[in-house]
Amino acid sequence: MDLATLIGLIGGLAFVIMAMVLGGSLSMFVDVTSILIVVGGSTFVVLMKFTVGQFFGAAKIAGKAFVFKADEPEVLIAKVVEMADAARKGGFLALEEMDIPNSFMQKGIDLLVDGHDADVVRAALQKDIALTEERHIQGGKVFTSFGDVSPSMGMIGTLVGLVAMLSNMDDPKAIGPAMAVALLTTLYGAVLANMVFFPIADKLALRRDQETLNRRLIMDGVLAIQDGQNPRVIDSYLKNYLNESKRGLNVDGD
Repeated sequence: MDLATLIGLIGGLAFVIMAMVLGGSLSMFVDVTSILIVVGGSTFVVLMKFTVGQFFGAAKIAGKAFVFKADEPEVLIAKVVEMADAARKGGFLALEEMDIPNSFMQKGIDLLVDGHDADVVRAALQKDIALTEERHIQGGKVFTSFGDVSPSMGMIGTLVGLVAMLSNMDDPKAIGPAMAVALLTTLYGAVLANMVFFPIADKLALRRDQETLNRRLIMDGVLAIQDGQNPRVIDSYLKNYLNESKRGLNVDGD
């Protein structure tokens, strides 16, 4: 569970709700018509921009904003060095017996064990990286689109409320509900865009960058193993992926 995402989302909404409560009754900020315009309208407008598969696939990708945890680069480097040492002692077939929890790393090792040359291994892994990155970009675009559309739907709701208010100026009782629709749709659109959709899109972009960096590290490590490089050389080379402050640390942080 990503505590930063969860705490940020709950904390932000909690402060807004607290302000509503302090400003009066919470029920005065609830309007079904405004919810239908902003939530329902935004959903179907965004659906128009994507295929059905892309739209619903974004929900699965969004889970990475809350529960995804990328492998630590230091752990990946240690695993690559361990495999390099095993390959130097027992050949590539010795890697078949190793426990490799990372699926992308396992794919690269399988290519080595199957005897493919370096160009084939590189091309296969690069293709995997590119396709995975494209899926994540597409999922992020869905939430970015929600962030763009929600305030616009809020403005549409505002115009609907103003039209209803102006057309019933002779009935004072109708002015209040119409004005509520006009203002609450703008509020809902702004809250959803800036407190939900855009932050999720940004977190997904961060996750994508982390995963892409890890996969490139793994690819370089697998190719170095295939080239028969010394484990110490591989370790030094892959530590370029780390922040400078971490390059002198081992996996245990000693």
